[in-house]
Amino acid sequence: MRHLFLAALAASTMATPVMAQDAPELTFERVFASPSLDGPSPRQAKLSPDGRYLTVLRNREDERERYDLWAYDRESSEWSMLVDSEALGTGRELSEDERMQRERARVGNLRGIISYQWTPDGSGLLVPLDGDLYLARIGGEVTRLTDTEETELNPSLSETGEYVSFVRDRRLWVGETGADQQPITPEEEDTIRWGEAEFVAQEEMSRLTGYWWAPDDSRIVVQRTDESPVGIVTRAAIGATGTEVYDQRYPVAGSANAIVELFVMNPDGSERVQVDLGENTDIYVARVDWAPDGSEFYVQRQNREQTVMDVLRVDPVSGASDILFTENAAVEDYWINLSDNYRFLEDGRLIWWSERDGFGHLYLLDDGGWQQLTEGEWVVTSLVGVDQSAGTVFFQGTRDDVLEQHVYSLDLADPGSVRRLTQPGFTYSASMDGQGQTMLITRSNDDTPPQIYIADQQGQRLAWVEENALDADHPYAPFVASHRPTQYGTIAAEDGTPLYWEMVTPEMEPGVQYPVYFYHYGGPGPQIVNRGWNGALRQAIVDRGYIWFALDNRGSNNRGVAFEQPLYRAMGGVEVRDQRAGAEYLRTLDFVDPDKIAIDGWSYGGYMTLKRMQADPGLYAAGISGAPVTRWELYDTHYTERYMGTPQADAAAYEAASAIPDATAISDPLLIIHGMADDNVVFENATEIISVWQENNIPFEMMLYPGYTHRVSGEQISPHRYNTVFNFLERNGVTPPEEHGGE
Repeated sequence: MRHLFLAALAASTMATPVMAQDAPELTFERVFASPSLDGPSPRQAKLSPDGRYLTVLRNREDERERYDLWAYDRESSEWSMLVDSEALGTGRELSEDERMQRERARVGNLRGIISYQWTPDGSGLLVPLDGDLYLARIGGEVTRLTDTEETELNPSLSETGEYVSFVRDRRLWVGETGADQQPITPEEEDTIRWGEAEFVAQEEMSRLTGYWWAPDDSRIVVQRTDESPVGIVTRAAIGATGTEVYDQRYPVAGSANAIVELFVMNPDGSERVQVDLGENTDIYVARVDWAPDGSEFYVQRQNREQTVMDVLRVDPVSGASDILFTENAAVEDYWINLSDNYRFLEDGRLIWWSERDGFGHLYLLDDGGWQQLTEGEWVVTSLVGVDQSAGTVFFQGTRDDVLEQHVYSLDLADPGSVRRLTQPGFTYSASMDGQGQTMLITRSNDDTPPQIYIADQQGQRLAWVEENALDADHPYAPFVASHRPTQYGTIAAEDGTPLYWEMVTPEMEPGVQYPVYFYHYGGPGPQIVNRGWNGALRQAIVDRGYIWFALDNRGSNNRGVAFEQPLYRAMGGVEVRDQRAGAEYLRTLDFVDPDKIAIDGWSYGGYMTLKRMQADPGLYAAGISGAPVTRWELYDTHYTERYMGTPQADAAAYEAASAIPDATAISDPLLIIHGMADDNVVFENATEIISVWQENNIPFEMMLYPGYTHRVSGEQISPHRYNTVFNFLERNGVTPPEEHGGE
């Protein structure tokens, strides 16, 4: 039905109807060029404190990865640019610390303005740009706050807006807004950092900051990180015209972590006291939050095994702490998934997300007693907002469809009455202002690129932020006529668990068989199969005559504890078998060429390519392994130990999970790709397995990208990567039938 709708839309929005066979070729060069075929993709939409203005970072039509700051006046219904990043920016090169921090925040490819913060009075915005800070006022006035060769990391306005703070030279600097800033933490040796999140917090815990202002600005909680126990990985960032060598503190699995301490101090650094985090220093500080009235703050403390998390209640004057409550792993042989889906309420209660009943749900803590707010065999994926005056909670979840997230509300006085606020046919994400009054909603489906709008508490649209309609002026309009529908289904895993898949096929001739581009990730976390927009890349692959296919194996999220748990101490096992079931299903389809199923994945997906090809020689016609982890002893503590324990305690599990022992079992065509400056999956992962293949005369192909990190992408690099992949497939006979340009 959606495909018919698209065909009708194409005919109605173009002066001359375009038949699918006459549509222009969707090349990889066009997929990654500007303007984006997804349409505009504004980031970090925020409402001003008084609700009048909506601000967004908007990318340029001629430079899709550069963002400027725009504001929408809800009274005049007009947009205006507040900060032109190109006109204001200096072009100054970022420090290595900021570049790596951006990589860990997955925004390393973006240019211009990547973040900003409203002043509490709504008069202006703090804007970091090219390593310096600016204060942009409504009306267009921009004041420069810093002008240094050094980078100001983690800039922030204090909660009242009286102070500006940031990290420079491993120290926290603070000053009144508009005045000079001064360091308020001591200068120590190079292994000590103040105010920064340590590597694993940034990379694996989604915690990018290392200091937290009290609501009244009276005190600041500041992290002190001692990196001296952490082992050094000598990382050669091999570039096109030279090599820079970095001695990076990288805590590989089973090794010592950084020692993290918390201190509370006044804005000038005086009256500094240490927070009591307990005698054991081998812990993780996962989250820090102030109580709404500033009388205390809370620290989420994980044990090293990530099976127990204590929520500590801390006195901001003395630093003394006690345990408010303890969260345990839902079942034995499982871990605690960290979450930002919680809210400390002004009346002292707490809304908390937990998997304690086997699915991620919301709970209310009130005077030491727990009340479950949501329940059932589905998951809450995000706590969107809370209207505390009305007692209404807004959240995202999979209550109606695991492939189609929706926004819901419930009444704290009657939590059983859950209301869906969004319409079927799309998958949604949402955020709200701090008072829980207005929603900012993004929706998409397989045939509709992301649309963003403002909605009221009932989910009714008030105004479009970005309608992004697929009309004649949309960048994707020339390709709409050849856009192919997505099909969904399930197959059974070996234990009978349903596994969801999605497939996009080219226009097929009866009796003709087609090759398959089988994409996978496979690791814990991301859900790949959903009903949201997936961009033009898969359509470009389908246009070449390939079937696009993906399947979510056990271990991925949004299906509950029992679905994730099989990966525990067993990486490279159950997920490989589940993906094999997908390949065996494909071979039963009469329109699939069973000898032309190629697999491709990046990061954990790159690891999966290696494990799948080792487990099932001959099942796959070819494999592409991008930036793979090849031996889990080379990856970091927080991620690896969560699922695998330590190499010292679980050596057999590490040996079974490694891609190195069976490297020579790969007999089918293989292409390995890696960025030569990767600081996440370090390049040694590639060189170790490459060496094994070479020493054993095992043929393979390789594409390396000098200067690129774990993110190998860009307007020219991305098409180069995908042209490399499909040239490799063509050389190895994984080609479409003749009518699609095959042999």
